Amino acid sequence: MSAVAPTGSLVDQFQFGLAAPICLTWELTYACNLACVHCLSSSGRRDPRELTTAECKAVIDELERMQVFYVNIGGGEPTVRSDFWELVDYATAHHVGVKFSTNGIKITPEVAERLANSDYVDVQISLDGATAEVNDAVRGPGSYATALRAMRNLKDAGFADFKISVVMTRHNIAQLDAFKAIADEYGAQLRITRLRPSGRGADVWNDLHPTADQQRELYEWLLAHGERVLTGDSFFHLAAYGESLPGLNLCGAGRVVCLIDPIGDVYACPFAIHENFLAGNIREPGGFEHVWQHSDLFTDLRRPQTGGACTSCSAFDACRGGCMAAKFFTGLPLDGPDPECVKGFGAAALSTDRTELPRPSQDHSRCGRRPVPLTLTLKRPDQTVPDRACDENPLAGFRPPTPQAGPR
Repeated sequence: MSAVAPTGSLVDQFQFGLAAPICLTWELTYACNLACVHCLSSSGRRDPRELTTAECKAVIDELERMQVFYVNIGGGEPTVRSDFWELVDYATAHHVGVKFSTNGIKITPEVAERLANSDYVDVQISLDGATAEVNDAVRGPGSYATALRAMRNLKDAGFADFKISVVMTRHNIAQLDAFKAIADEYGAQLRITRLRPSGRGADVWNDLHPTADQQRELYEWLLAHGERVLTGDSFFHLAAYGESLPGLNLCGAGRVVCLIDPIGDVYACPFAIHENFLAGNIREPGGFEHVWQHSDLFTDLRRPQTGGACTSCSAFDACRGGCMAAKFFTGLPLDGPDPECVKGFGAAALSTDRTELPRPSQDHSRCGRRPVPLTLTLKRPDQTVPDRACDENPLAGFRPPTPQAGPR
């Protein structure tokens, strides 16, 4: 594995991997109080094989030894674990920063005060519509009001710059300015991420992913506002329009990020929970460090990528072929175009006959997997309270650390 070069762009430094991830996504539980229609991990029911409190603390000890920059905690709804705050406190006491994603259901005034007094914890509140009508169609009835109540509690407690995390869909692209206004009102920072056809998101991707015109609208908006909006590595495929956007213009899967799921399985990407991207399990000898540094999958991902047919495209150096997970779950070859390729090559590829589309290796939906009829008045029978943060991107807000404080 290559060491980080002392100079050069982030892409140059990261494309061959690091000795430790900058950060990782850690889904503590598949349990959640709702099942939002685009949930990448198909969460709902708790898996009885969840890591114990002691096992979670052992993982944190490893992350400290490896000098991991921070951990992105998600789920399911992570705050439903009875040991959630114990694990957060343990991580921060062991020099591992925590960013956790939540629907806000447990962000009471008292919890907000506690969070505001911590220097090493950040919070992301999920909101997928700037109005209740748009948001609740995706996240469930009442979720908009719950999210805003959590934001109000954080603001009143003096928690500055918490994140509002939005998955961009064709129903909320027109609300970008409104999302920014909400963030400004509550003293938060807007973070937008791309919809992936992963988990239950595969059932609604055709109906929810932005149109070609909306992709361009999003690109133009990010050119104007991107320096003040977090995107992580969500939209590097849009760089093919001509100008690179703020954020990491590279797929970080297995290079600088990965996912640990509730039972300890390690996947290359939070958006690719499938056996093809399973690198190992932290319960195996050597733990997480061995998986990260020696798994065959990660070694392969860190080799120079050919780009396949995309290398003949003039925009390849900008978009680098797009998102691995988006291609995989739409049945496209990994060395082919992104399904949302702005040059139209993805749409052309999608129009051809494809084999049966891959499905996630596990499904924790309470009602079982079925096509989701999506409308702005959608109400699922099991949705009575708001859902978890469904689309977590671990590089959001990353700033390169100093050599003394950074990853080895």
